[in-house]
Amino acid sequence: MSTVPAIEISGLVKKYGEVTALGGISFEVARGEVLGLLGPNGSGKTTTVTLLATLQRPTAGSARICGHDVVAEAALVRELVSLTGQYAALDEGLSAVENLAVFGRLTGLGGKHLKARIAELVEQFDLGTVRDRRVGALSGGMRRRVDIASALVTRPEVLFLDEPTTGLDPRSRAAVWDTVAGLREAGITVLLTTQYLEEADRLADHIVMLNRGEIVAAGTPGRLKKEAGAAVCEVTLAHRSDTARVLELLGGLELVEAPEESQAHPRLVFRAPHGMTTVAEAIARLDGAGIEVVDIGLRQPSLDEVFLQLTEVTP
Repeated sequence: MSTVPAIEISGLVKKYGEVTALGGISFEVARGEVLGLLGPNGSGKTTTVTLLATLQRPTAGSARICGHDVVAEAALVRELVSLTGQYAALDEGLSAVENLAVFGRLTGLGGKHLKARIAELVEQFDLGTVRDRRVGALSGGMRRRVDIASALVTRPEVLFLDEPTTGLDPRSRAAVWDTVAGLREAGITVLLTTQYLEEADRLADHIVMLNRGEIVAAGTPGRLKKEAGAAVCEVTLAHRSDTARVLELLGGLELVEAPEESQAHPRLVFRAPHGMTTVAEAIARLDGAGIEVVDIGLRQPSLDEVFLQLTEVTP
């Protein structure tokens, strides 16, 4: 495998008039990896993708795809990449196979080569049962599978997935996750933008977090969670009426998540600076006060908590 990164960004800047969408970001993605690009709305995720896909030109800095500059060698870069946006770009009046054929012809494929490639994609994405059905009649998850398959007709080196599970139900989202995992196994480099932290935690080899056009954190999901700080103690109460008393009993611990009004059994999350020792002390205090607990335990910070901590918007 080539040692040249699939994606290489250095000091990338994009301005729209007086507004800075990207303030000079830099990162690399190795070939065959999945990078999760995270951040709140307006953080610069989609701008980064459009610059890499040659749909826009950077204001300053550089970006390369498989060693090729996205500005100076834009035509060559477009042959190496493919992009799916937040919403499936399909003709809903055509069947799944017909959509694949259209994308193939638009990229110069035809005849037996296109037919063979479509057959491969139908098998790879498990589209056999819907291949001849009108796309408009398919589920959201299945439409997204067809959309991603269309982006792979030309066998790109790098695939950009811009929030691919937006608007999908949990079952359809899980199906797309399986699809992305399959892309990694096939050796395709994937840059995935998403606001679903569970999605990035499950799929990404590395994560880059953006906020206001700047990188606020980068690393593996495990490393980012470890750097977020101490573990937390989760306490789930049997009775909501005990909430105030528990807050008093555990007042020496930092409360990081208060219970929601909708919870039948209130769940409180406290910082646990001393790990299981903190949990043991909490159990002793609650037991001594006769507080009935449904569950209590120690866990490491979630990627959601890392995300909120690092991308918190301040006035």
